[in-house]
Amino acid sequence: MKTLGTIPDHYTMAASNFTVEEQLQILQHNCNTFFIVIQAALISLMQFGFAFLEAGSVRAKNTTNILIKNILDLYVGALCYWVFGYAFAFGKPGNPFIGGGYFFFINLPPSELSMFFFHWVFAATATTIVSGAVAERTEFVSYLFYSIGLTGVIYPVVSHWAWSDEGWLANGPGGLSYRDFAGSGVVHMCGGTAALVGAWILGPRIGRFDENGKPKVIHGHTVPLVALGGFILLFGFFAFNGGSQASVSELGDAEIISNSVVNTILSGAAAAIVALALSRSGFGTGKWSLLTTINGGLCGMVAICAGCDAVYAWGAVITGLVAGAAYQCTSQAVERVGIDDPLDAVAVHMGGGLVGVLTAPLLAAPDGFVFNWDGPSAAGVGWNAVGALAIFAWTATLSGALFGGLRMMGWLRVSAEIEIKGLDIPKHGEPAYPPASYEVGWQSDLYPAPVTENGNGKHTNEARPRLPHEYYNNGYEGENRNGTATTPTERGSQPENSGDVAISMTDVPANGNVQKEDSKTE
Repeated sequence: MKTLGTIPDHYTMAASNFTVEEQLQILQHNCNTFFIVIQAALISLMQFGFAFLEAGSVRAKNTTNILIKNILDLYVGALCYWVFGYAFAFGKPGNPFIGGGYFFFINLPPSELSMFFFHWVFAATATTIVSGAVAERTEFVSYLFYSIGLTGVIYPVVSHWAWSDEGWLANGPGGLSYRDFAGSGVVHMCGGTAALVGAWILGPRIGRFDENGKPKVIHGHTVPLVALGGFILLFGFFAFNGGSQASVSELGDAEIISNSVVNTILSGAAAAIVALALSRSGFGTGKWSLLTTINGGLCGMVAICAGCDAVYAWGAVITGLVAGAAYQCTSQAVERVGIDDPLDAVAVHMGGGLVGVLTAPLLAAPDGFVFNWDGPSAAGVGWNAVGALAIFAWTATLSGALFGGLRMMGWLRVSAEIEIKGLDIPKHGEPAYPPASYEVGWQSDLYPAPVTENGNGKHTNEARPRLPHEYYNNGYEGENRNGTATTPTERGSQPENSGDVAISMTDVPANGNVQKEDSKTE
């Protein structure tokens, strides 16, 4: 990632005092600054994508909880990054391990404000990755602690290593330099590793695994929200990768930016197709899974971050093919060891990030290993592997201390009662789908007229639609098509799996109770 240059102090003078060359230099600087600010604003839209993706992937009773965490990733992250995060990442004077200046913007050159804004949204992205992996069972106060730790310390130090001109990864032995253009390792591996450690220490959600350790599916409450989040993230990745050039006015900038965004969609496309094919073939769900397609595509875009500026189109496709397979393998491995990751954040970000860190020095033109097959290019691959190992070790160690300490103090996980009933009401007092807001006053197929008793109009059934969490795969009590009541006891006396019956919405009474009939008897 490039850094923005500083204009001389005397450029604050009247424009009429400048030479033509100086005026062009000011224009160039202003164009670059404007480019960075606009790209950072577009990248911040990814936070909206994460919010929708995570909200749709959790149960309705935890929607408010996951949304407030996503918005606070921006607000808490902004304050932490201002106080000490940016100082640890790019503060001067620094050393190969950590930055050491610009706390509270003290002595920060005004020309670096745009870079603060740009790197802040990167830091918020790394933090948001974790919130999905630990969703539906985490205490809110523990979220505040890990958000501060990741945004203010863990991620900034990693970005200093790789992207600061003083960092030890950027200045390796023999002129080696860690290649990670847009953050496959710096952002995504860092966030994915923290997500892995957090989910492991926190433990799975109640009901995620049976008494024998066999995984059980816990569905999110709305697939359309997940899809909307996926579309927004896809859009945001174009700015995430293309904007990492941090310059738009120098020779070659246009070509690098164009190459980056084109490679982003090619890698994402290849990964999505591979992940979908593996899912359909039986490696995953055995179905044409939309959710797998979304996550596979995102994994491919994560993987190409490291080399999107330098690989050819075919290299991006290869990266995506590997990333799609890595996503499926990582997802399966995480589940098999008993770790509950509701968003598959570890597979997408840690798995995809590792693929990107290792493939970038292999496929980058013209100095990649596949173009040279010599010692220096092989050393570049090795140095990136060292970087990946360092990022994993640093993030896992500090995340383990953070989450482990919160667990020891009893601040990490909510009680079993709150987890079962949902976090929205006891923690926030704001259910995402309040029942009162669904009440209606008109008769329809969905909302039949209230049943009267002795002619006095007393309601025996509440006239409102069912909430999202009240749909239980046709396992309802109520009335059948003939209007006779059914109960769990009566349903239990009927044969199961007696045939599939298509049930229209007119068959569903107001209280959401449906009896599955035997199609063979009709």
